[in-house]
Amino acid sequence: MVDIVDGLGGGFEEQRSRLQKSLRRKDVVFFLLCTLVGLDTIGSVAAQGPQGLTWMVILAVLFFLPYGLLVAELGTAFPVEGGPYIWTKLAFGKTVAGINQVLYWLTNPIWMGGSLTIIAVATTEKFFIPLGTAGKYIAGVLFIWFGVLCVAASLKVGKWVPTAGALARIVLLGFFTVSVVVYAIKNGVQPLTASSFAPTYAGFLALVPFVIYNYVGFELPSTATDEMTDPQRTVPFAILRSGIGAFLLYGGPILGILLVVPADRIKSLGGFIDACKSVLTVYGGSIAGDGTVTLTGAGHVFGMICAAGLIVGVLTSGVGWAIGAHRAQAVACADGAGPRYFGEISAKHGTPIRINVLSGVLATLVMVAALAITGGDAEKYFSAGLALTISTTFISYVVTFPSLLALRRKQPDVPRPFRVGGGTWGVAIVTLVPTAFVAFTVATLIWPGIGVGWFGTSGSPDDSLPSSFAGQRWPYFWSQLIPLALVIGIGVLFQLIGRRREVRDPLHEMV
Repeated sequence: MVDIVDGLGGGFEEQRSRLQKSLRRKDVVFFLLCTLVGLDTIGSVAAQGPQGLTWMVILAVLFFLPYGLLVAELGTAFPVEGGPYIWTKLAFGKTVAGINQVLYWLTNPIWMGGSLTIIAVATTEKFFIPLGTAGKYIAGVLFIWFGVLCVAASLKVGKWVPTAGALARIVLLGFFTVSVVVYAIKNGVQPLTASSFAPTYAGFLALVPFVIYNYVGFELPSTATDEMTDPQRTVPFAILRSGIGAFLLYGGPILGILLVVPADRIKSLGGFIDACKSVLTVYGGSIAGDGTVTLTGAGHVFGMICAAGLIVGVLTSGVGWAIGAHRAQAVACADGAGPRYFGEISAKHGTPIRINVLSGVLATLVMVAALAITGGDAEKYFSAGLALTISTTFISYVVTFPSLLALRRKQPDVPRPFRVGGGTWGVAIVTLVPTAFVAFTVATLIWPGIGVGWFGTSGSPDDSLPSSFAGQRWPYFWSQLIPLALVIGIGVLFQLIGRRREVRDPLHEMV
């Protein structure tokens, strides 16, 4: 067996010595719940109707389960800080791993400055105060940089942010589900027919990006393996429990939205918060004939509490992913797969502050550019930003997931405390099925409606465009392709800079 740490670049060992063990088993479970249960996509799934629940169940079996098994084996067989970067480097070499890691890392500032910021801003306007154009920029900057401060704190302190986020999700989604029952008893619900749950190909195209995105994040704790107590036992334990919890926390609220909000009024951006407003009228308030909701008394108070909970939820999602993605990128840079300057770990806090600050700057630029390009159109900003976030993440998975199959072949003698069963066929299935799903998802995001109308089937591909881009296929296409090209270009640039200071790399010679 190769000593993985000795095989990393000369700058890594010094940075590794600054890490602080802070993550216990329950911390990792809460961390995963926070990162898996993303409140920004609940409305997008509900907007596609009851078949969204059907596809959630199908993809839980075909994607969520094998993906969890894949990460459990890699995370316990190669328990080194950096997680996905280490696995990919061992499998395919430093160049591939370095470019791939930049894609994985840049997802976070795109997400933070994109869909997460717009949800926080839209929720603030809907429940608290109107912001105006200047106010949106100010609120966005405050949201982003508060997240930067949370990630910069030592993990002993910072771990409480995703823990608080997990608890906020449990309380918020639990309260919403209970309130739906109260609302149903008092006012009745929207009728849902059995046929509306039937899965369709068009529904699959519309839903697969958001459902699968709801199911990713298992690898994040492995980016902080050296800060975890007993990672080889903790990782499988946390994956099992958080996976079950995430499925339950998604299913209840999505069904609640479908029961409360008329189908033609469910929007990707406001679906969850609009449903909250409607449901909370049982505590005080009314719904006008045109669907306008007015909350009064206790309903208004609960509405503000739920709105605050939603803002906390999306903030902690961004922080949780940043804690993992920034660490993996810092490891890559310390290893020579990027500028060594950004591989620095703070001796005081044990966190990668430099890459964290860079991410904050990039997230701010994304927010400013997105608001300017979309003219402040929140729904268009949200749709483009979320699609780009999912694309960059999933392109990196297309490279990372096959590491399981490659490392079974290259390093068969490495002890594997958790091992995917079924021999070669079992490993091939667990590797190739999730990889195929994420690759197909990228294609559907870049060119919505791919396959619709082919081979004599009915339907128009343009019907799969986000509603905010209706009739605007090429503007939508370029809103995805140009940023993706820039992200890949940054990955190549990081590689070129890293090579200028590259030291002898025994691990790279092996792979």
